[in-house]
Amino acid sequence: MRASRAAPGAAAPAAGIDRASIAAAHGVIRPYIRRTPVIEIDGGDFGLGPLRLFLKLEFMQHAGSFKARGAFANLLLRDVPAAGVVAASGGNHGVAVAYAAMRLGKSARIFVPSIASPAKMARIHECGAELVVGGKRYADALVASEEWARASGALRVHAFDQRETLLGQGSVALEFEEQVPQLDTLLVAVGGGGLIGGIAAWHAGAVRIVGVEPEAAPTLTRALACGRPVDAEAGGIAADSLAPKQVGALMFPIAQRYVERVILVTDAAIQEAQQMLWNTLRIVTEPGGAAACAALLLGQYRPRADERVGVLLCGGNTTAVDFGARTPTL
Repeated sequence: MRASRAAPGAAAPAAGIDRASIAAAHGVIRPYIRRTPVIEIDGGDFGLGPLRLFLKLEFMQHAGSFKARGAFANLLLRDVPAAGVVAASGGNHGVAVAYAAMRLGKSARIFVPSIASPAKMARIHECGAELVVGGKRYADALVASEEWARASGALRVHAFDQRETLLGQGSVALEFEEQVPQLDTLLVAVGGGGLIGGIAAWHAGAVRIVGVEPEAAPTLTRALACGRPVDAEAGGIAADSLAPKQVGALMFPIAQRYVERVILVTDAAIQEAQQMLWNTLRIVTEPGGAAACAALLLGQYRPRADERVGVLLCGGNTTAVDFGARTPTL
């Protein structure tokens, strides 16, 4: 394990978002989440040479993404009022909160923008939550959800800028480390930063953490360049999962200290990665779920021959496969 590579002058991470707190949160949510599998892939299958590549299949998590971890952490570690919970989401967080609320017998109202995928909206409905669709982007849904929280007294469950959310998402790193103890590098997709923030807090510099985000939504790239969270574009093929206006304030000092770099990938690269995962492994992910893999498969991250690389396939809520067709197509 390498020593921590904290960036010079980086702000100290927020108190209580650390390895011990993540382990404690994992102990609470473990009965409600899946321990998702890891598969080892020969890099030659993807034209990458003799690389040891480990894929954690987090799209197999309850509710179709890693977001279930943070949702359960919020509902189990915080007091939920009689008014229930409210969340704003591009889709996956909403599905996760709706699922966690259903499992725990709580009411939920989920606000999503009009760009949310039909697959994600359908899953929110299936979990019995009240779904409110409005506005074009996540930021619009967030404003509406905050207004509802003030009026109703419901508990806000933030998709990424909440301590319990980061602790829950960090549990995926705990699991991955148990399954593959000596990773050198971990590639992680970035949206609001709850996932990479939790993962980076768990490893605290002991593993190289590389963020991957769409060129059309460079939220962490912009923040790191400016030294603080700032507005960025919020578009692209993965806009329903990786395109808030800003990264979270809680994750940002963690990223400054422990994220080695961020790679930007095009929409075309994300689509090609989705196709390669299907062609080679018969894995179907949503665009955001394939973003981290795109940086590796399309050559923007070039590992050493002896490097042990982990990639998180973080979401699979998609209608990309038509099982009514004679041959499923992406």
